[in-house]
Amino acid sequence: MELKDLRIFQSVAEAGSISKGAKALNFVQSHVTARIKVLETELDTQLFLRHSRGTTLTSEGRKLEDYARQILGLIHDMERDFKDIDSPSGSLSIGTVETIARLPDILSMFQRTYPGTTLSLASDVTANITARIMERQLDGAFVANFEPNPKVNRIEIFRETLTLVSSTPEISMDDLKSQPMLVFKKGCSYRENLERWLMDEGVMHAKILEFGTLETIIGSIRSDLGISLVPKSTVQPLIRAGEVHAHDIPEMYSDISTDFIWNKEAYLTRTMDKFIQTVQAFKLQQES
Repeated sequence: MELKDLRIFQSVAEAGSISKGAKALNFVQSHVTARIKVLETELDTQLFLRHSRGTTLTSEGRKLEDYARQILGLIHDMERDFKDIDSPSGSLSIGTVETIARLPDILSMFQRTYPGTTLSLASDVTANITARIMERQLDGAFVANFEPNPKVNRIEIFRETLTLVSSTPEISMDDLKSQPMLVFKKGCSYRENLERWLMDEGVMHAKILEFGTLETIIGSIRSDLGISLVPKSTVQPLIRAGEVHAHDIPEMYSDISTDFIWNKEAYLTRTMDKFIQTVQAFKLQQES
């Protein structure tokens, strides 16, 4: 079966007659009639009922009409995607850690530039997101403190400062030993830095409470449930309002990168290529 025969069939079905379908395609009527007969022979069924007013689809013809619409629609989308380099229209699955305050700026920058694209977001901790990148379950991801991997491309977008956050202006060593540490599940870079700092401070068995969202962690801090280590940018408005208090820790634990990663071996679609260019443009904006 040839695609041109499906296009001829679709034209006749929409026009309601072979003569009108032929005219719409700028073909002679005999050619269209011959190609419809070829199609009916290949499918071993009658597709049209011929009558004085033109043609009407049979039940089998209506079935083929549904298939033709889907097939020709996909062909159209494929041709448009490959021909329209500057205006991609594909979809991307993007992973992200919970705490990137500037993520909406990157996403809105991309969507404004390429409104025909679609993004779906999946949030998790860095370790799990990286695993999904390796397995090609995500097109790309925003993670924290990515450890170099020969199979993964990386753009460091910016660096952030982690800060210890509590509901009180002062924190003592006793507080670190007695108050729960509010963290994401294992695999979170912020949690790893916090645990490493606590261990180096001699706090060997800190109380740990795991949460699924930053919003819940911040709400729990404000309710005096415990302490957490988060990017300062995510809580800056609350710090200024006096609703939570920030406490500096040594740079070796507080300095952390925010990175965009993707699998080196994955096929780079035009949409993904444009997304990477957007991330790079955002990075340059931050540096200028």
